[in-house]
Amino acid sequence: MNKGTLVVVSGFSGAGKGTVLSQVFQRRPDLYFSVSFTTRAPRTGEQDGVDYHFITREAFEERIHRGEFLEYAEYVGNYYGTSLKVIQEKLDQGIDVILEIEIQGAAKVREKMPEAVSLFLVPPSFEELSRRLHSRGTDSEETIQQRLATARREVKEIVNYDYIVVNDTVEQAVGEILAILVAESCRRERRRDLIEGVNGL
Repeated sequence: MNKGTLVVVSGFSGAGKGTVLSQVFQRRPDLYFSVSFTTRAPRTGEQDGVDYHFITREAFEERIHRGEFLEYAEYVGNYYGTSLKVIQEKLDQGIDVILEIEIQGAAKVREKMPEAVSLFLVPPSFEELSRRLHSRGTDSEETIQQRLATARREVKEIVNYDYIVVNDTVEQAVGEILAILVAESCRRERRRDLIEGVNGL
């Protein structure tokens, strides 16, 4: 059996990652979404174990000391981290895993798992990003300005990603991500079983 593909998705806060990925999973229910751990408070409508595993700072730091994270990072005052065990189990079962994390975490994943595929979701412009953050209605003006400043710093990191997906419309962004998944599944190294089968004829 071929191993699954780990797909790392990053993007500016407010770029629409959650909306786009929910549509991707509707179209590709065979994908596994890696639910991250975080110390931040849940937003309205978010569910523990579905959107994130919401835990205390103390519990998070205990997991760090036990080496349970593939990656973890602190972002805007809160920890975010990814369970190493769960991801390895899914990949070994041949299941493709989608991991939505910020830039620091993505860099750590690439170090530990260089075979991972990475894509960065961007809005059409910074003006549109600001509009989306304000229309979300979940953050204070101070937090929004902090997120926009962070996005401006993050721009220079995009060159480290394999793909850039522009979220102009959700449908377009979803189509691009699905196309990337198909292309990656057709890579020679991901179809070793077919090659071995042909060689065995």
